[in-house]
Amino acid sequence: MVNPESRIQNPEALNPMQSFLSHLECTNCSETFSCDEIHTTCPACAKVLYARYDLDAAKQNFRKEDLAGRAPDMWRWFELMPVRNSEHVISLGEGHTPLLHARTLGGQHNATNLFIKEEGLNPTGSFKARGLSAAVSRARELGVSSIAIPSAGNAAAALSAYGARAGISAHVYMPADTPQMMKTEAVAYGAELTLVDGLINDAGKQLRDVAKANGWFDISTLKEPYRAEGKKTMGLELAEQFDWELPDAIIYPTGGGTGIVGMWKAFDELEALGWIGSKRPKMISVQSEGCAPIVKAFNDGATSASLWENAQTIAPGLRVPVAIADYLILQAIRESGGTAIAVSDAETLDALRAIASSEGIFAAPEGAATCAACIKLFDSGFLNRDEKVVLFNTGSGLKTPELFA
Repeated sequence: MVNPESRIQNPEALNPMQSFLSHLECTNCSETFSCDEIHTTCPACAKVLYARYDLDAAKQNFRKEDLAGRAPDMWRWFELMPVRNSEHVISLGEGHTPLLHARTLGGQHNATNLFIKEEGLNPTGSFKARGLSAAVSRARELGVSSIAIPSAGNAAAALSAYGARAGISAHVYMPADTPQMMKTEAVAYGAELTLVDGLINDAGKQLRDVAKANGWFDISTLKEPYRAEGKKTMGLELAEQFDWELPDAIIYPTGGGTGIVGMWKAFDELEALGWIGSKRPKMISVQSEGCAPIVKAFNDGATSASLWENAQTIAPGLRVPVAIADYLILQAIRESGGTAIAVSDAETLDALRAIASSEGIFAAPEGAATCAACIKLFDSGFLNRDEKVVLFNTGSGLKTPELFA
């Protein structure tokens, strides 16, 4: 009898796969670096590093047909993933989430092509599983033994889970008022939990000094090159699920912004392979009125965002007052003809109830915010009601039951 887990963890046993990972490149100054050394941000300018692939070689050796029969997780895209040896992949079955046609919700707004990408079905209940699976796998391959992260909640839970599976010690720093479920998860997975008075940026500041002193590898959002590689698989999946023609718009809740920049990167890689054309979706960033640095920067015509003071919102993942990838998020929005929009907490709660009662999806508040934004964009005329629009529900509402207490 074939061991089912072996088929999931080692699909290359039946269909050998090769990563075409080539090097690292700075997204700002374009300096290149070895991907076989441990890196955080660019040593030259401290901006975000991207993993780059030999896409010419991949085009010759990787076909759409190769995906058929592979395990239903994000590692089926191994050729475009940053792990050289599949033995180092740390997986809990993340990715390959459903794209659901929201017929009832869409019908309520005369929008017949409204879809929800349901990321709440990932391990640990959020899209963070994708990024942390990739980052922990590559860290393990490069010999890292201790990892650390500042988090608004879901990333800490995911890092703790993947650290446990990898046998790597995990250290998580979270705001003290993070939802209780996420604190409980981190402790249950065996991570060392430190609660910080303040927001995620305050947690990051406290972690950095301790991490450096203790030799922990800091896997903060986009301060290492590989979390974005896990997140980009959302874009790869969308292309496949829409039969290699991208939707008209993607509405995405934006805290650190790894999802937007990762998907934007994925689309460029797919075009280089010849799998899609040059058409791109309008990339739409959604934030909370109580924490909207990207929205403000977009409206101001700025290329970077200022720190948002006194950030407050019911959506933990949107309470991110500053993002290292602000310039990349704004670039993707503008190049795509998209926009950035803020919604209130009241609008988010209304949308959460609407998604649950019409589509049977208990969305995270961050995911519900995309629905609230979508309604505004239909009403304003920015989006046409016949356009193919994808809302990203980035996590399970079961993580924040206190919203309904």
